[in-house]
Amino acid sequence: MLDQPQGQAQTQTKLLTELPLRLHHHAYAVKDQEVNRHFLEDILGIPLVATWCERVFFADVGHEVEFCHTFFEVKDGGALAFFQYADEAAWKSRGATQQSNGAQHIAFKVTQGTFDELMHRATAAGIPVRKTDHGFCVSMYLQSPDGLRLEFTVDAADAERIAAMRRKDAHSELARWMAGDRRPNNDDRPH
Repeated sequence: MLDQPQGQAQTQTKLLTELPLRLHHHAYAVKDQEVNRHFLEDILGIPLVATWCERVFFADVGHEVEFCHTFFEVKDGGALAFFQYADEAAWKSRGATQQSNGAQHIAFKVTQGTFDELMHRATAAGIPVRKTDHGFCVSMYLQSPDGLRLEFTVDAADAERIAAMRRKDAHSELARWMAGDRRPNNDDRPH
C-alpha cells in the first residue's frame, strides 16, 4: 500500500454516501454518578438533561445488572453519557481505565468565551488544567473524577486554510510517517 501513487488509496475505498451527522454521545463508566454530576454540571456548567435507570442481562457477568445512564448536553445535540453499575462485577468488567497520561480523550470545539469560562471554572475548583497551543487550535485538557480526559479546543483564526492544506496531503503524510519519515509537519505549532 505504501508504494501506491498518492490518492490511489482513496479511490479503492468506497466511503459512506452520507457521513455521520454528529456525535450522538460518548459513553463512559463512572463509580459515582453524583460526584460526576457535580463535576460536569456544578463545576464545568454542562447540564444534565436525562437520566435513565435500567436493568439488563449482561452475559459477561451472568445475571441482570441494574444501572443508571446519564446524559449531559452539548450544543449540537450530542452528549457526554455515563453509566454507574449497581453491581461490582459489572463495574470491574466495564469500569473506567483511569489512564491519567494516556492518549484516549474526547474533544469539544468551543468558542473563546466558553474556553475562558471553562478555564476559570476548573482553576477556581482546583482542577488541574493543561493548556496547549497546537497551532491549528488551542486546547485545554482536564480530567473528570473517574479519569475521563476531556479536551476543549478553540480553532485558530485561519483554521479553514489549515484544514484545506491537511485535507490535500492527509494520505501522503500518513504514508510518509508509516514509511518511517517522522519529521513533524505542523509548522503552525509554536516551538
